[in-house]
Amino acid sequence: MIWSEICIQTTNEAIDPISNILHEHGTNGIAIEDPADLSKERETFFGEVYDLDPADYPADGVYIKAYLSENTYLDKTVDAIKRAINQLQQYGIDLGRNQVTISDINEEDWATAWKKYYKPVKISDKITIIPTWESYQPTSGDEVIIELDPGMAFGTGTHATTVQSIQAIEQYIRKQDVVLDVGCGSGVLSIAAGLLGAGDVHAFDLDDVAVKSTKINAELNQINNKITASQNHLLHDVALRADMVVANILADIIVRLAGDAWNVLKSDGIFIASGIIKDKQQLVQDTLQDTGFRILEVNKMEDWISIVAKKTPNESGA
Repeated sequence: MIWSEICIQTTNEAIDPISNILHEHGTNGIAIEDPADLSKERETFFGEVYDLDPADYPADGVYIKAYLSENTYLDKTVDAIKRAINQLQQYGIDLGRNQVTISDINEEDWATAWKKYYKPVKISDKITIIPTWESYQPTSGDEVIIELDPGMAFGTGTHATTVQSIQAIEQYIRKQDVVLDVGCGSGVLSIAAGLLGAGDVHAFDLDDVAVKSTKINAELNQINNKITASQNHLLHDVALRADMVVANILADIIVRLAGDAWNVLKSDGIFIASGIIKDKQQLVQDTLQDTGFRILEVNKMEDWISIVAKKTPNESGA
């Protein structure tokens, strides 16, 4: 079978929103080719990436690649993707070159060649993410393994925003916590929370593909008994009371989410917000503090900011 590869040359800032657009339009799998990976120092026992070819990377910005099956609606789908990407500019997203190219690729070559670049990655003190086709033996008794198939949705779970979120979950989660994962994507944050001791995890995403992927990955990790995934717009009409809310989404959406996160959190509850670019950091911090949250941590990884905030205990109705 022949597939069409859509390649967008853009900025790091635009990776997450463009990835979401691609998934919403039915693409299969997403690959990010960032020139920074060529010079990034790695501890080899993580086994992240190897044999990188500089010719595969752009001179500036990043490539985001995804795949569409060839059909009579291909041109219309590509045009719709282009329009949706261009509309991101109204939210202040820098698209960089914003060049979109289409090429054909044979399914047999695509299905096997890209897998050699993804190996087990230890992303926190306890958690290691492994692709489903890799064999891996834990290096310690308390190591937590998350299995993911990157072809399902939203990459391998090793993007800086995801790593920051998981590291914060690991630090702040308590046994039997109720956790809400807003914009769940592949479900990796929900799975991490469940494996780290949460008693009940609710995963929400507006995209039905993400909801299905979360359910599949939860079952793959034998934790589907703890995770309930459902289609929902952020936290609208969610009446649950939570110990932790995690949102790895755009800064502007976090700002809109802050009030609802406050309302669903119990007193002393934790709000983990990730996916924030530097230019939006102060806006998010100010919004959280104006809502009543106390900022516990502000962390930076690569070009991304994450914020951990706590609901102050003196609010009424906690």
